[in-house]
Amino acid sequence: MSETQNLFDSLLQLAVENGASDIHLKSGKPAYLRITGHLEPVEMEPITAQQIIEFIEVSLPHQFASKWHDNRQVDYSYDLAHRGLGRFRVNAFFQRNAPSMVFRVVKSHPPSFEELNHEPAVFKKLCEANDGIVLICGATGSGKSSTLAAMLDHMNEQYDLHVVTLEDPIEFIFRDKKSVFSQREIGIDAPDFMLGLKSAMRQDPDVILVGEMRDGETFETALNAAETGHLVFGTLHASNAQQAIQRLFDFFPPEEQMGLRRTIAGSLRAIISQQLCPKLEGGGRVPVVEIFVIDSLARKIIIDGQFEKIGDVIEANKESGSKTFNADLLRLIKSGMISRQDGLQRSPNAKALEMNLKGIFLQGGGVVG
Repeated sequence: MSETQNLFDSLLQLAVENGASDIHLKSGKPAYLRITGHLEPVEMEPITAQQIIEFIEVSLPHQFASKWHDNRQVDYSYDLAHRGLGRFRVNAFFQRNAPSMVFRVVKSHPPSFEELNHEPAVFKKLCEANDGIVLICGATGSGKSSTLAAMLDHMNEQYDLHVVTLEDPIEFIFRDKKSVFSQREIGIDAPDFMLGLKSAMRQDPDVILVGEMRDGETFETALNAAETGHLVFGTLHASNAQQAIQRLFDFFPPEEQMGLRRTIAGSLRAIISQQLCPKLEGGGRVPVVEIFVIDSLARKIIIDGQFEKIGDVIEANKESGSKTFNADLLRLIKSGMISRQDGLQRSPNAKALEMNLKGIFLQGGGVVG
């Protein structure tokens, strides 16, 4: 092993030991660790461009070599499980003609709902669905993969299923318990999400995970899978349920959108949107979620194209398991999990959350104290 690889492995070890979520390496700069959402510099000599290039060349799977040289950017995974450090999702890229890297720490084992501080009831109920699509939404680094991993691991413990995952790259490694997992990495085991998904349909799956819904062709194939009796999980870059629904329709030309409303409404089971908030004790961050469970009322507003009403439906449909961001922030603040200040900063409606914290809730146009 080269001195450069030893240096990088030591930095990754330092990151894991300090609870970092990400490691940033930039030519001519020291490494930076993201700890509880903040970037902290490491006391060290600056990383050189040559060191970054050397590490990429020794760690990059050979299947991605041409992608790196042609596109000057690449995603792959780096495994240090043999050192007890788990795995890392890697993005290598050039900026200002100099190489840089960002590592994302992937925990060795899928987390439980309790470890993530989720209220598990709705998540477990969604795992019982026989078909349809469940979307996990949020920005990059919002914990989508961890929430999905918790759901799949729950299914692994409870049900005898064949679960096919399509990931770019593979993050959590699932060990077969009651279920059998086939984990396929885009670029190594499958050329892209769309072709991997089409192939998965011939692999007798019960559940399919699509790492990211990137385009209309992939989503349309996922719709076909859902309509033919498969439960499909996927992620989407959207900040809330209304934005997610609009993005799904934006995949398609305007003349096709109206005809797809009934299909999409009938296939969706839930949209879970999340962001991360710093924990008060013990460091780390906790997910805050909005849950949009698709019941008869939700299906109607999607079919009618009344997407602006989604927020009101989430607020009104608590009995179905739907939950607003404010409701989850209120739970986390009251439990002492997050601070009042952090909760208000992340609220889509801070004034309403302030009222909720005082025990005042708007209901049916009136005020309930």
